[in-house]
Amino acid sequence: MVAHQEAEATTTTTVDPMRLASRWRSPAEWVATAAALDSEPMPSELNTANSSGLFAVVSVDKMSVKYLGVNHHGHDVGVVQADCPAPMHRAVYYFEMTVRNAGLKGQTSIGFTTESFKMRRQPGWESQSCGYHGDDGYLYRGPGKSESFGPKFTSGDIIGAGINYIEQLLFFTKNGSLIGAFPKDIKGPLYPTIAVHSQDEELTVNFGKEQFCFDIEGYILEQKMTQQSISDKLYLQPDISHWIVRSYLLHYGYQDTLNSFDAASETDPPANHQTGYGEPPEMYGFSHRKMLRQLIMNGDIDSAFKRLEEWYPQVLKDEISVICFLLHSQRFIEYIRAEQLEGAVKYARANLANFLAHKAFEGLLKESVALLAYEKPSESCIGYLLESPQREFVADAVNAAILSTNPKMKDPESCLYSCLEKLLRQLTVCSSELRAFNSDQGDVFLLHKEIYERSRRP
Repeated sequence: MVAHQEAEATTTTTVDPMRLASRWRSPAEWVATAAALDSEPMPSELNTANSSGLFAVVSVDKMSVKYLGVNHHGHDVGVVQADCPAPMHRAVYYFEMTVRNAGLKGQTSIGFTTESFKMRRQPGWESQSCGYHGDDGYLYRGPGKSESFGPKFTSGDIIGAGINYIEQLLFFTKNGSLIGAFPKDIKGPLYPTIAVHSQDEELTVNFGKEQFCFDIEGYILEQKMTQQSISDKLYLQPDISHWIVRSYLLHYGYQDTLNSFDAASETDPPANHQTGYGEPPEMYGFSHRKMLRQLIMNGDIDSAFKRLEEWYPQVLKDEISVICFLLHSQRFIEYIRAEQLEGAVKYARANLANFLAHKAFEGLLKESVALLAYEKPSESCIGYLLESPQREFVADAVNAAILSTNPKMKDPESCLYSCLEKLLRQLTVCSSELRAFNSDQGDVFLLHKEIYERSRRP
């Protein structure tokens, strides 16, 4: 019998369930994670403290700048930066300016500069800066670096400037149309910058408080679709996606879903795809893992304990192991779910007291026991423990523990992650490495954040 063969495995690889993909986090933890990712300051107004105040005056609301007096030479520029640099942890950054008055010579400009930029020069006239100028339509990218770029602009025109972190490009727009893009060769944080340089010139900026003239969301989508099309052209083995999904269902014991998946598939199930012969390692204890998952997801922890003791006693051999702790804490939680507080207290005293001395269990243990303090625990800050994802986490931990008893298991990590999850982890690492290569610039990819945000969409 398969059960007897599996029971013969007397040793088990130590697994750390806290590394499982289903490790559930409380709403407060998710809010903190999202806030940390979105904590980059966004430019919101013009910086009156760092501007060439002798030649320009910034409006009271710090959204407009007007040239003062008459310019006599090239250094009489009224240049002003935003109050902080453009954020870098995103796909694209963009802002716009409206030419309220082109003034005497129409020498207005828009671009990006660094913190050390000389505030008496047009953006693009100095190194580590770039600027699109209205009087000649030229692009300036440093001393002696100018080129014909786009049309001139004057009163009433809306000009935009952006940073494409996906392709490492800078780009400009005019009246809602893309003018052009060029390689981003400026290092360090970049400040959105505008400048006036002749009598009566006046500009107003829009850092996103108002709707942009240019369809920036459409531009971002187009850029991401372009990247997607590149990856879509990469060659993959014909049935590889089928096998990846199938291995995920096998790994977690979703037998009914697997049967439906195989029945609906137009191709033969590639069961032997991984090794070329024999059954895949995910088949180990498949029916047992399915039943145990169902018991835990139904809250029947007592039956789960009984079946584990019968089929895989080595998993429960250490009475203060992490698997035993998770099962006991879940049984306690099930008492709370059933509003059996007296039973919960008795169970905690009999079965959870042994784990008090173990620091590794301290966090979850405290939160679990704290459920007793609330009249309506499901509405408390730790109410997430009463939701189905917590059961799923415990079920995944038991699943990993059983897979770790497979004597044919070669890779200890394989009990924790399916092939699909390994691919997603690799995607996360590649995204991080790419951002590191680009000086920590670009969209932040965090799988848990993506899943959490998608789950909240209507």
